[in-house]
Amino acid sequence: MSHNTPLSPRPLHHLSDVQRRVLTTRQLREHGVSGSVAAERCRPGGPWQQILPGVHLLHPGPPTSEERLLAALLYTASRGQGADGGAPGGGPSGEAMITGLAALALHHFSSAPPLASLDQVDVLVPRTRRLRATGFVRFVRAGTLPGPQYLAGVPTAPVARALADAVARLADPTLVRGLLTESVRHGHCDAAAVVAELSAARLLSRPHVVDAVDALLAEGRAIAEGRLYDMVRGHHLPEPLWNVELRLPGGPSLGGVDAYWQEQAVAVEIDARSPRQDEHAWRGDRGRTRDHLERLGITVVRVTPKRLRESLAEQAAVVRTALIAAADRDPASYVVVMPR
Repeated sequence: MSHNTPLSPRPLHHLSDVQRRVLTTRQLREHGVSGSVAAERCRPGGPWQQILPGVHLLHPGPPTSEERLLAALLYTASRGQGADGGAPGGGPSGEAMITGLAALALHHFSSAPPLASLDQVDVLVPRTRRLRATGFVRFVRAGTLPGPQYLAGVPTAPVARALADAVARLADPTLVRGLLTESVRHGHCDAAAVVAELSAARLLSRPHVVDAVDALLAEGRAIAEGRLYDMVRGHHLPEPLWNVELRLPGGPSLGGVDAYWQEQAVAVEIDARSPRQDEHAWRGDRGRTRDHLERLGITVVRVTPKRLRESLAEQAAVVRTALIAAADRDPASYVVVMPR
């Protein structure tokens, strides 16, 4: 059979270009190509090659990045259905997605190495799957998988999860820091989601990771503060006092707030937390501060970086409502306002 002979009896027009170039043994058999014929065509110097066990590349040159990703997913799916398995007639099936540096490249991270330069492709799979790494495919196992995002048709781990899986294998502090800060600087996700994934992966005990997280949180707070400024000015709210500390006259500090409307006694606080802080203690301290301010008649509006990123108009409406409601409240106790 010439290598230009169409695969039959089933045509390939229902497949994408890349799916026509990467097929499993089972898919080839469904298109009329026996295992022995496939093996013959994959001999040295032949028109095809076996790129992974049971996965064939239907041209002799090196695989493209897209072909490697598809091959990794097809191999993963085929291992769940026997050595010659695979998703019948189409792309990979089952619970699996690209993660780690390959996923970050798909998410267009400029600080991630390009796909073509990666020696390994990480595939996120359920912990119950019995799979062995082979060739350029490496497996990351999880008890619960996140919902994949489809980028260029490829099931891909969300940014925060892909970051954690990448950082787990990286020892280069500069690369780790670059990836983490880019995640918030370019709006891929908020710092809290990244820290949560890193914490779940038990990576916060690594000094170079914690240093990178400190930079991430500083970057995230600066971006959140910028969005808070944009919210006030873009939605025509009165100009507040920015980044101030509130004190009782002659007394102790009541805590710092990111914006304060003195006439209306309304404060806005960006809710961000360091990974070094104990969550319950942090929330307890913040809760006590908020309760103390509200007992003095000061309304405290807490906003998260995620809300400032995803629902700025809604947050502006919450603040505007608090400012309008001030006219119907009893006057607040006098507090001293100082630069923070």
